[in-house]
Amino acid sequence: MKRLAMLVFGLLGSVGVAMAAVNLNTASVAELDQLKGVGPGKAKAIVEYRTKNGPFKSVDDLGKVKGFGPKTLESLRADLTVGAATAPKKVK
Repeated sequence: MKRLAMLVFGLLGSVGVAMAAVNLNTASVAELDQLKGVGPGKAKAIVEYRTKNGPFKSVDDLGKVKGFGPKTLESLRADLTVGAATAPKKVK
């Protein structure tokens, strides 16, 4: 399944479709697992850190999660963002 998702993302990227950055504060384990260099164990560690310590204030905070050193952080920086979850707008 992961390979299929990566293939689809790769094909979309090759035709000029921009992919949105993954929000460290709202992404699920499955969403984080799709990032290059992040497997299921690291994805779970991100969610567990967020649950225990609260939301990430910056992408740099990812360095506080076990398994994420400076090189990994820099390779992921362009694919990540932080921010609060937004509630859907009500339709009148």
